[in-house]
Amino acid sequence: MSWRKEERRAERGYHHGNLKEALLQAALGLIAEKGAAGFTFADAARMAGVSPAAPYRHFRDRDELLSSIAQRGFEQFEALLLQAWDDGRPDTVTAFERLGKAYLAFARNEPAFYSAMFESGLPVDLSPTLQAASERAFAVIRAAAERLAALVPPGMPRPPAMMMALHIWSMSHGVASLFARGDAARRKLPMSAEDLLEAEVLIYLRGLGFPTDRRPAAKEPASEKPSGPPPVPPAGPWGSPK
Repeated sequence: MSWRKEERRAERGYHHGNLKEALLQAALGLIAEKGAAGFTFADAARMAGVSPAAPYRHFRDRDELLSSIAQRGFEQFEALLLQAWDDGRPDTVTAFERLGKAYLAFARNEPAFYSAMFESGLPVDLSPTLQAASERAFAVIRAAAERLAALVPPGMPRPPAMMMALHIWSMSHGVASLFARGDAARRKLPMSAEDLLEAEVLIYLRGLGFPTDRRPAAKEPASEKPSGPPPVPPAGPWGSPK
């Protein structure tokens, strides 16, 4: 859902006392206009139509406001990635391609959330709930990397799944940040961002000896497919290792 639709609802809700939501949506509007570092706490209060002191009822400072926005962004991001991954159906490569497209779609459709999540300069461990939300989102990519690692042909070295997850995340994030943004930061590209990412990932997988052609799901090693939701790693790339 676009932050603009949420903002209109929040403005209506504020008249009934929904100050916190009004401040969150005001800050999202400012991020979309000026970037995550381009506004002050007072700017958010002014855009929400309240006094400069009013935000302190809900947020300690601007960083806590940004942290709440980033947390909400990661929660939406996780839901989108989970839907795209669909537990690797109908086969790992097809599902993984959907995952990459979902990553790019989030950057394109929610640039304000994307900026708050990745460009605000806030340490992800500023808030335990923010760190948990970021790690749950990364866990989806980690689960996909586990499935991909299971497809290594017999006799080929199997790369660590975490290393693969970090590599693939880096590629997805680079393409999203440069070419799939929904704001003025997007660079021009003589092809679609989706085509660029697909080619980049296929080259990477082929370099590791992976079969990258479509194969029926039954031919994939069933013993390697974990059951249940993707596990949450102890520390993902969006968090500082403890």
